[in-house]
Amino acid sequence: MVKELLINSTPSGVTIALLKDKQLVELHQEQRNKNYAVGDIYLGRIKKIMPGLNAAFVDVGYEKDAFLHYLDLGPQVRSLLKITKEIRSGQTHNDLSNFRSEQDINKGGKITEVLTKNQLIPVQIAKEPISTKGPRLSSDISLAGRFVVLVPFSDSISISKKIKSSGERTRLKKLIESIKPKNFGVIIRTVSENKGVAELHADLNELVAKWEEFSRRLKTTEPSKKILGEIDRTSSILRDILNPDFTNIHADDSSLYEEIRSYIHNIAPEQEKIVKLYKGKDPLFEQFGVEKQIKNLFGRTVNFHGGAYLIIEHTEALHVIDVNSGNRTNSEENQEENALQVNIEAAKEIARQLRLRDMGGIIVVDFIDMHKPTNRKALYDELRKEMAEDRAKHTILPPSKFGLVQITRQRVRPEMNIVTVEKCPTCDGTGEIKASITIIDDIENNINYILEDQNEKGITLCVHPYIAAYLTKGFPSLRVKWLFKHSKWVKIKPVTSYALTEYHFFNPNEEEISF
Repeated sequence: MVKELLINSTPSGVTIALLKDKQLVELHQEQRNKNYAVGDIYLGRIKKIMPGLNAAFVDVGYEKDAFLHYLDLGPQVRSLLKITKEIRSGQTHNDLSNFRSEQDINKGGKITEVLTKNQLIPVQIAKEPISTKGPRLSSDISLAGRFVVLVPFSDSISISKKIKSSGERTRLKKLIESIKPKNFGVIIRTVSENKGVAELHADLNELVAKWEEFSRRLKTTEPSKKILGEIDRTSSILRDILNPDFTNIHADDSSLYEEIRSYIHNIAPEQEKIVKLYKGKDPLFEQFGVEKQIKNLFGRTVNFHGGAYLIIEHTEALHVIDVNSGNRTNSEENQEENALQVNIEAAKEIARQLRLRDMGGIIVVDFIDMHKPTNRKALYDELRKEMAEDRAKHTILPPSKFGLVQITRQRVRPEMNIVTVEKCPTCDGTGEIKASITIIDDIENNINYILEDQNEKGITLCVHPYIAAYLTKGFPSLRVKWLFKHSKWVKIKPVTSYALTEYHFFNPNEEEISF
């Protein structure tokens, strides 16, 4: 199995595509300077206590107050409040070895027993703002590394359930016990399996240094401001999923390439060689066929093998997926067998779609009816197997007698939503456009303005491939005529995703030139 990560940099942010055997399975978009990402730590101020909800609304600088439930406070919240008060009053607590922790709170307690209005409390983003809701918070602070997660004010050690070997679990626990600082708990991640003490110790020391930085910043951070940010989305994905199965990581930006190479050198130096700077003429996603896959996979209708297809609908409360056999052979004799085959293929595509779109909450899937219990069990087992690689927490219920499968999937950030039905940029949806013959006149008029009046140099004209061919073919081509006229070369770039009459100009910094 070939795994590749493609990282496309644009002025607005970074888009990350995970490919498995050339097939797109995950897509992430990271906006530059984005706030309220999962893992960010803010100094919140309690704005309102809601005893009926056993929760509080907290000001973290977002347009809507964030939500903090009693169950998300964490057992050691009193220790966190104590250290916050002491640090902001001038005491230093970079080292927790001499800190005297407070008693854990009662799991069935009331939030009014712990928090008061206008109180300051460090909080971590547990769920990004989604739709009309503000962020969801946790004050059970944790710092995630590649191999371990550091939990302040706790001395417990827990191990990922995915590590099955009892011998390996015992080894890891004893190893962490020997290097763990006092008053810090540790969660051992799955990727720690078979790792040596040097790698785990280095990861642990890095997280302790992060805690020290948090302590220093906590003293001077203003209320509602960010204390400590999670690493960027690219690095967090690499931290969580990088393994020896990866064959290539392609980045199309030199500075981003250096950042990734440096990060991988720190976490997995033996894999540094798989990071490559893409220098091809075509855009990175077009070269690897990702652009076309995105257009095919994010619509309301998703086709898969044999003519069958999915219909995916979204509501405020849940997502609904309908499985249709399409033009598959469906004779009475083979009806049950055909239904099973279509359902099995649909299960694979549904598992992919959930990861790809990052759909969360409640998902209801209407599979094709099957009458044999053995076939329903086979479908259930296949869906569980395909969902096993999904890093989001999820629960799958067996098919009901109506053929419905209910899935709950952890939702921590807004769903990936890409519009695949495009409105014509020329007619603005009216269905009427200027005669296509006039587009060349429009382009030439704009080139005259850009090159002569604005005195721009090194411009790039992005157009539909048909228009690009018209401008560049023959001798002298129109582009060569522009060179003779203006003594400046215009780079022409064909973009398959453009409408026929769509065009844009860009300067050497890849910023669009507006008129």
